[in-house]
Amino acid sequence: MIKFIESQQGWAFSFAPKDIHCILWGLGGFLVDTRDLPDDALHVLNRLNAPPRLIAHLTLVHDVTTEILKSLDAQWQNLPLDKNAVLFGAATHDIGKVLHPDELVGPGRNHEQDGPGLLEQMGIPADRSRFARTHGTWKQEATLALEDIIVALADTCWKGKRDEELESNLASRIAGLQGIKEWEAFIALDEIVARIAAHAEERLAWQSQFNR
Repeated sequence: MIKFIESQQGWAFSFAPKDIHCILWGLGGFLVDTRDLPDDALHVLNRLNAPPRLIAHLTLVHDVTTEILKSLDAQWQNLPLDKNAVLFGAATHDIGKVLHPDELVGPGRNHEQDGPGLLEQMGIPADRSRFARTHGTWKQEATLALEDIIVALADTCWKGKRDEELESNLASRIAGLQGIKEWEAFIALDEIVARIAAHAEERLAWQSQFNR
């Protein structure tokens, strides 16, 4: 459980194996409970002293990713994908913003290039650290796994944005794996993404409270 608890004096983090207690001051008082981040992702965030806004964003994208995985599993059983890798990727995809804090609140893509190296320096293998790049560079990647597409989709639709090319890419992969028509997969996927994107305003409002 991740708990974001407001107070009046300042902010600090306390990390435990299964939860992060992020104490933020001066935001009016709130408590938000979300799904647990993976233990290895928590370890990375702890070691890097990740800022509140980054943790808030990663928490939201990880939550959306969990919803996507649950929906895909309900619609198409036994899709061949590494769910643990997907969830770790979602929970660390923007880790490069630790090195580029200006990109926490403004545009920039330096974090995509520097994120994988930062994770690898901490002992994370390349097959897990790659999500810190591919979530933003999926169009330019020579090879792209199903897992990468899902993380990129979660990082897009959490804020209500729709990307037809990205969704078509995922639908095409699913259709090939399930032996169904691509339009069938696209329609089902469209319903999943629309349902998730419908709650974007609440997510954006919550994240906006964390300005650093």
